[in-house]
Amino acid sequence: MTLLAAVRTADRTRPGPDERREGASLTWLLAAYPLWWALGLGVLAIPFVAAVAAVKLVRRKSIAVPPAFGWWLLFLLAVVLSLANLGVDPPGVVPETFLSSLPGATYRFGFYCCCTLIALWAYNLVVEGKLRREHLIRLLAWLFAVTVAGGLLGTFFGGFEYTSPVEALLPKAVAKDGFVQSLVHPQAAQTMDFLGYETPRPAAPWGYTNTWGNNFAITAVWFVVAAFCAPVKTKWRVGAVVLLTVSLIPAVYSMNRGLWLGLAAVAVFTALRLLVSGRPGGMLALGGAGCAAVLLVVLTPLGTVVQARMDNGHSDEGRAFSSERATELVMAHSPVLGFGSTRKTLGSGESIAVGPTPSARAAAGGPSAATASSGRSCSPTASPGPSPTSGSRSRSCGASDPTTPPWGSPGAPSSGSRC
Repeated sequence: MTLLAAVRTADRTRPGPDERREGASLTWLLAAYPLWWALGLGVLAIPFVAAVAAVKLVRRKSIAVPPAFGWWLLFLLAVVLSLANLGVDPPGVVPETFLSSLPGATYRFGFYCCCTLIALWAYNLVVEGKLRREHLIRLLAWLFAVTVAGGLLGTFFGGFEYTSPVEALLPKAVAKDGFVQSLVHPQAAQTMDFLGYETPRPAAPWGYTNTWGNNFAITAVWFVVAAFCAPVKTKWRVGAVVLLTVSLIPAVYSMNRGLWLGLAAVAVFTALRLLVSGRPGGMLALGGAGCAAVLLVVLTPLGTVVQARMDNGHSDEGRAFSSERATELVMAHSPVLGFGSTRKTLGSGESIAVGPTPSARAAAGGPSAATASSGRSCSPTASPGPSPTSGSRSRSCGASDPTTPPWGSPGAPSSGSRC
């Protein structure tokens, strides 16, 4: 929304052919993302586009920055400074060395920088009139349609997967690595069993179910802006209503409580903004859409899925324990910078003996306790990220995915937004 507010006074004349060419890389990243995913590139395309963005920005005489950009730079500075604490092991965590934690922290910071470069480049293109604001919004709206399509694929054809061209070119020893598989091996869903039976949860084209949920919530906002806040033909708005209605199916079958809460938070925030701006018509429309969505869920089999998910919150205690330990350790030992990366906790909310070894698990009552503790990480860090799994192969929600690398998955959401 900052982008929209900042460029309202920008030149809205149509850019010429030479100017349009500069935004082609950005357009190809977003518009052709399904192709990149199908080829096995996926998020790997982001660093390449970021490199193009860096070159384009360096060649500029001046670089425009969006409002409050300094706060983001301050965050990046905090992430860099927190790397100094990678070798520090607070009490109650599995000991790690500086070098063992450095690759993951560097990987996450690298993606922060890539996203910063691409966003800054896009902002300058819009401000300079080389990329129309409406075009950028439509590209983001297109990604919502892509996310919904991938969600439907994962919901109804959860077993769909294949060897991508990029995966086929890799050495077998590299290609079979779990983390590499999540990057280059297209699959429609992640199969989990926390309901007592195996259930596919949509992941395409983002690799992880939680990442799929994050992108669904974010791009849904831009889809609504493109369809209902911009001048478009009635037939497109009717199509948008149909797509939003259909999108409830993968959103519910993802069983991603973080996604559900995120959508509710977006609705509340939007309602408050409409109230402050004195637009009762918008509030009524939003309220009507919300009531319709709730009725569709309650009066259809989707309601059964929601109820089943609510009745199986097995990971709640593990999450509460990890969050509590993270807060305690960071406040007691490094309240400003944190520890630079995630940490694996020792113990759980039900035992004092859970750890990353078989003997520790036995003392705690079995592997399930380890899944809720050593499989979760204490995350007192200035660099948010998912929790790595230690010793547990569970694919249940609440434990990290077995394909997660030792440093966590770079594209996955932080612990606050996990399913």
